[in-house]
Amino acid sequence: MNTITVVGAGHVGATAAQRVAEKELARKVVLIDVVEGVPQGKGLDQWESAPVEGFDTRVVGSNDYSEATGSELFIVTAGIARKPGMSRDDLLKTNVAIVKAVSEEIKRCSPNAIVIIVSNPLDIMCWVAKEVTGFPRERVIGMAGVLDSARYRSFLAEAIDVSVEDIQAMVLGGHGDTMVPVASYTTVSGIPIRQLIDADKLEAIVERTRKGGAEIVGYLKTGSAFYAPSAAAVQMAESVVKNKRRILPCAAWLEGEYGISGQYLGVPCKLGKNGLEQIIEVELTKDEKAALAKSAEAVKSTMADVSL
Repeated sequence: MNTITVVGAGHVGATAAQRVAEKELARKVVLIDVVEGVPQGKGLDQWESAPVEGFDTRVVGSNDYSEATGSELFIVTAGIARKPGMSRDDLLKTNVAIVKAVSEEIKRCSPNAIVIIVSNPLDIMCWVAKEVTGFPRERVIGMAGVLDSARYRSFLAEAIDVSVEDIQAMVLGGHGDTMVPVASYTTVSGIPIRQLIDADKLEAIVERTRKGGAEIVGYLKTGSAFYAPSAAAVQMAESVVKNKRRILPCAAWLEGEYGISGQYLGVPCKLGKNGLEQIIEVELTKDEKAALAKSAEAVKSTMADVSL
């Protein structure tokens, strides 16, 4: 790709821009933020790391979208971060206004772009971006399941004392306390997880996964997670840029899949050069289906609080 733009030069956005540059996913990375000097300074600092890290992707910072014109892909991280005691939904009103403004700019300067949303509450922000841009569902997808699955996998690796590389897992549903870590599809090198860990311990890990973001917010006090979220967003971007067709859990606009329509929800997605290439429908247990339906209802309920 020629240009990838990251909107929001806070911890998530700046780290995502650095990862995109180091992986050389585009010839140029544009880092945009409303705060004067911050994206310019961080972009310049990242570009000055290129001779050490050995990448030729040019990183530039800007306070407007002039540098982003014609970008093929956007990673949107703009918005306020959570603080202790806040849920993702507490960010709703402020972040709706921010993502709406960002989406208007994307539509104006890059009408053919693919958009990866990271801003919270994630499923709602995806919907806002899709509505405002008017882009098809293939070109507006959300980063949630990759992050949630990474947390789930890291906790399992620690508990079983195995490499994270050998754990395959999916977390579906909304990006919040109703997310659904799918135990029936969790394996370690193909071995079902229930053969390696007892039910109580597995349930504790599932619960810790649901509260994974809040756990980090509790430690940081003045911010939220950024290393893992940026890595997850860039993994999605890489699958698109390189047309890898990775099957990753992402927030996608559903049109009848899993019996759900008219909203975003985390489901297994095939990501390639066109963005969302396919939604994979997998068989779920009765309990998993019920949990996914409950998660969908929670997202729908929050959508009802938003007027665009």
